[in-house]
Amino acid sequence: MRDPAPELSAPLEELDRELAGLLRAELARERATLNLIASENFVPRALLEVQGSVLTNKYADGYPGAREYDGCEVVDEVERLAIARACALFGAEHANVQPYSGASANFAVLRALAAPGDTVLGWDFTHGGHPTHYDRDTLTGVLYRGVTYHVRRDDRLVDLDEVAALARAERPRVIFVGWCLYTRHLDYRAFREIADEVGAVLVADMAHVSGLVAAGMYPSPVGIADVCTFTTHKTVGGGRGGTILCRQELAGRIDAAVYPGSQGGPLPHVIGAHALAFGLARRPAFRERMARTLSGARVLAGVLADHATETRCDVVTGGTETHQVVLDTSPRGVGASTALEDLHAVGVNANALPLAFDPVPGPTGSGLRLGTAALATRGFADAEFAELGEILAGALGPARGARHAELAGRAEALRAGFPLYPGLG
Repeated sequence: MRDPAPELSAPLEELDRELAGLLRAELARERATLNLIASENFVPRALLEVQGSVLTNKYADGYPGAREYDGCEVVDEVERLAIARACALFGAEHANVQPYSGASANFAVLRALAAPGDTVLGWDFTHGGHPTHYDRDTLTGVLYRGVTYHVRRDDRLVDLDEVAALARAERPRVIFVGWCLYTRHLDYRAFREIADEVGAVLVADMAHVSGLVAAGMYPSPVGIADVCTFTTHKTVGGGRGGTILCRQELAGRIDAAVYPGSQGGPLPHVIGAHALAFGLARRPAFRERMARTLSGARVLAGVLADHATETRCDVVTGGTETHQVVLDTSPRGVGASTALEDLHAVGVNANALPLAFDPVPGPTGSGLRLGTAALATRGFADAEFAELGEILAGALGPARGARHAELAGRAEALRAGFPLYPGLG
């Protein structure tokens, strides 16, 4: 009997061998490298199932119980589950799990809380902040007037005196606190006091530390800031997307700013992935993984600090209280892009960003950012991170070219002990 719809049941290998080959190549690449990119993680195999599930078939404009399409009774329950789990995980009064990304979450918050032309005070990107908080090259900078604060030159910590002075002088409608490159705790209550003094709304972007916050291992801004945003795919280790947490009194404005204010129909398969990730993050295994993430970063920072003379790379702030270790490569006389090439040659992935007071021009600058979340997910603990630190030091040291084969072999030995997605092909 003829199959009336063969494309509904045929596997990818039969439908599109070229694309299937690219997926196999990406899996092979992930297995063959040690991932120190601080913005990335490895999702559970079950989450791959959710994001590749039949939930992707459904249009669901609106919110649970108030959709614009019929047949949403199941995706309503999926979204309610994700919302309930997010609120329970972070102790929040309200959650919106529909943002497509952290950037779209930040834009929606501004649409809800500020009018075009209002002043927004954000953390300068070249000092560790995020462009979506203020930058003229983003939608935020087009619609709002961005003003930025910085870190101090002497210790590279956020300059709260400058934040207060700018807030008093500029009277911002919104103050953002949050970063993409920083290694220390933040004093959210100090930001709260500044915001209250000038009548500003305080928004905490905890994209990088949300998993650590959920595990109780980094100060939580929830209940201190008026609104918190985060991405679900960094330390939380979920699928790609964003989430907004807020006080109940702001819920209606936030929801309306997400849909229909700034984006269209949600992605039910991604929201299902959020529900799974938030549920897993309440289990003891997640807390244990976050503990290895933090401890591993400290071990890595310590090893690299011990080798600073030979690598000519300084550990920024002298250590870390997060999953990030940041190296200043400027003493080498070249940007961090060269250091990336050295690491790539031995099978390690990282990324480069500009640093505060960076003497090296360009979009990558002198900052080499290393993150431990993905490898902790893969199973690494202190011993593996210590060995990895030695590999990195060798790859960045003066004899790096002559040692590439040896260091690549040591990196391969580390990977072999922690297979990625065994059985997935």
